[in-house]
Amino acid sequence: MKENLMNHFIFKQFFLLWIVLFNAFFISSAVRAEDFYAVKRAQMIKAIEADVRTGYGNLAKKELDENVIKALNTVPRHEFVPKKLQQSAYDNRPLPIGHGQTISQPYIVAIMTNLLGVGKNDRILEIGTGSGYQIAVLAELVNKAYSIEIIEPLGKEAKARLQRLGYDNISLKIGDGYYGWEEHAPFDAIIVTAAASHIPPPLIQQLRPGGRMLIPVGSRFMVQELLLVEKTEEGKISTQQLLPVAFVPLTGKH
Repeated sequence: MKENLMNHFIFKQFFLLWIVLFNAFFISSAVRAEDFYAVKRAQMIKAIEADVRTGYGNLAKKELDENVIKALNTVPRHEFVPKKLQQSAYDNRPLPIGHGQTISQPYIVAIMTNLLGVGKNDRILEIGTGSGYQIAVLAELVNKAYSIEIIEPLGKEAKARLQRLGYDNISLKIGDGYYGWEEHAPFDAIIVTAAASHIPPPLIQQLRPGGRMLIPVGSRFMVQELLLVEKTEEGKISTQQLLPVAFVPLTGKH
């Protein structure tokens, strides 16, 4: 009897020790992974800043706002790409995310975020959620963010991902972004992450006076231009060509 009790005690102690070692191993692995991604994020930001300083196109600013840098350094980009591509998540290039779509190059995300010039009290609209990375970066900077994705599986995945990561100031819906989201208009800023053949009139209407929109315009098989669209307080619209870009096409029935 005493021998059985001793064996049970030894087994219990061994089991507890195994649990401690098992947890320590995985905690250590998780810490190493986060350290790896933190280093990669820092390298990504350096690469982006170097590209911004070099500059091309019609960009007035040669540096990123510190709040934009902070947002880029906060959002875990590796969570927004397929697992097999996570180690490449911080490379300064676009990556496929399925359904014929891509997550934009970090440099493009950075300059578009910078150009919007949004603030903590703003409400913004994104057309083309994709994996959710761009709207996550913007959500770090604004009060409320809305995003529309036309590809249902992508939209559902993005919604689950953003909820898991704790983004409670983002609302997402499946639909045709060409028509915007009138229910929540007007918006202080609108960002379109797919190339349109023209600027959708509903988006212009839903942009508040004094607001700005960024949209790539052009054909899928031709050079597209990133346009800055601004609406004056009197409701007048001006556009400015910023730089050549390559985005997937804006789809829908329009």
